[in-house]
Amino acid sequence: MTVHAPETPALVIDERVARANIARFQAHCEAAGLALRPHIKTHKLPLFARDQIAAGACGITVQKVGEAEVMADAGIDDILLTYNILGVDKLARLAAVARRVERLAVVADSAVTVAGLGAAFSREERPLTVLVECDTGAGRCGVPSPQAAAGLSATIHETGGLVFGGLMTYPAPGGQSAVETFMRTAKALIEAQGIACATITSGGSPDMWKAGGETVVTEYRAGTYIYNDRSLVAGGACSLDDCALTVEATVVSTPTPTRAILDAGSKALSSDLLGLTGHGTILGHPEAAIVGLSEEHGIVHTTRENEFEIGQRVAIVPNHACVVTNLFDFAWLKGNDGVLRRTAIAARGRMT
Repeated sequence: MTVHAPETPALVIDERVARANIARFQAHCEAAGLALRPHIKTHKLPLFARDQIAAGACGITVQKVGEAEVMADAGIDDILLTYNILGVDKLARLAAVARRVERLAVVADSAVTVAGLGAAFSREERPLTVLVECDTGAGRCGVPSPQAAAGLSATIHETGGLVFGGLMTYPAPGGQSAVETFMRTAKALIEAQGIACATITSGGSPDMWKAGGETVVTEYRAGTYIYNDRSLVAGGACSLDDCALTVEATVVSTPTPTRAILDAGSKALSSDLLGLTGHGTILGHPEAAIVGLSEEHGIVHTTRENEFEIGQRVAIVPNHACVVTNLFDFAWLKGNDGVLRRTAIAARGRMT
């Protein structure tokens, strides 16, 4: 389906910008000697996953079994799932995905998770590759020390149906030094046990241009880089011209000369602030601020009187592209000719 002006609010992806972003960061990783394994949580589209692999990515990263199922359906056959998988039903689905792809790997940060994975894969023809997730400073999941990483690696190594694949972390912004210290120590401890530590995977779009150099990391995972967003612009990782994703909205009311109301609220822009003030950048209106959101309304304040008029369409770069993608059932892909083509967001809502 092609149109020139979709109903708003609408999620619009500029394919030219997205593919330029893919190529630029792929080239950076290749020059840095890193394998790139992009996270599909940002776009949730097999179309772009295939583009990333065609550009040179070693495979993809997903966060949930549902995302892995969608990508396997699309023929993607090298998948890393960076989440603790627990429960009989999820483990059965995980095993079914593993039978359909060439390579599936997961992470674990506890013996409980490892035991469940081992039980699920003990009768499978191929063992499941498991990486130890490490907390290098972000304070989310992950074993808290290199010693704990070495201990869990041994548990994985000794568990039937599994094979130890290496170490994984999602560091805090600016946490590269902590990653190096943790991972070098953990790798040495693991190898001292006679266990190979083939992969050390780190990630994060905010620090993506710092990836590489003298590093123990072998693989980098980034997601937001394909679209970029206001948070990455604010952090200096990109410019507004590098932002491929926008939310198009319509001005539905101008109650005062300096206040306008958009038809895009928290259900289109998300309420994530990520340390910023306001809920997005309105392109072409740098002084206007989206100061508040209700579910279906975006409240814009501006210092210029009558800057907006009822019926006017605007394009917004949101604070957090990944969340916004999951709010829409479909996106409008803007081709090089400017024509928009509608595509379903295949992995949208796959939260299990």
